[in-house]
Amino acid sequence: MKRFTYFRFFFLLSAILLIGGNSAFSQTNYVLSGTPLFKVAGGSTLHDWEMVSESGVGQGIFVLENGQFKTVQSLTVSFQAETLKSGTRGLDSNAYKALKTDKYKEVRFVLKELTGQGSSMTAKGDLTIAGVTKLVSFPVKVSAVGNKLTFEGSLETRLTNFSITPPTALMGTVKTEDEIKLSFKSTFQPTL
Repeated sequence: MKRFTYFRFFFLLSAILLIGGNSAFSQTNYVLSGTPLFKVAGGSTLHDWEMVSESGVGQGIFVLENGQFKTVQSLTVSFQAETLKSGTRGLDSNAYKALKTDKYKEVRFVLKELTGQGSSMTAKGDLTIAGVTKLVSFPVKVSAVGNKLTFEGSLETRLTNFSITPPTALMGTVKTEDEIKLSFKSTFQPTL
């Protein structure tokens, strides 16, 4: 009889701990919302340049603890490469040729790991540009307003890392620098 009571008590205690633990942590599906901002900036022998896209898609599974953001279990974000605009048609055309947008339509990031605490974290994942995928790591700032989460960050890299030949213009007299800076600001909201 004592043995039966002990097992019943142990089972009840285990059930309470499991139920209580599950209520503290939750996984929630999120999608990209609002107007995201994706920016590519660089330089050339003539002037600095910048291209901006304000469209994209994204989805992920975020882990919340007591309603507060804890980490990301999975996240994928992409945008059409030809939505990048500089305000100069010639620059855009040269960029699309370099990015081979006739064959590779999108720029995509797939998160592998998010580490850190609070608002300053480090993202690590696969970035695909012009059909070439590279593992990258960069700092990310996370902020919350209501149930929406905003991620901001930037990455300095090279065009040649993605097998992109830096474009030239005016018979090769204007040369694009290899170094570029990719930056983003994107907001996610739950799919509920």
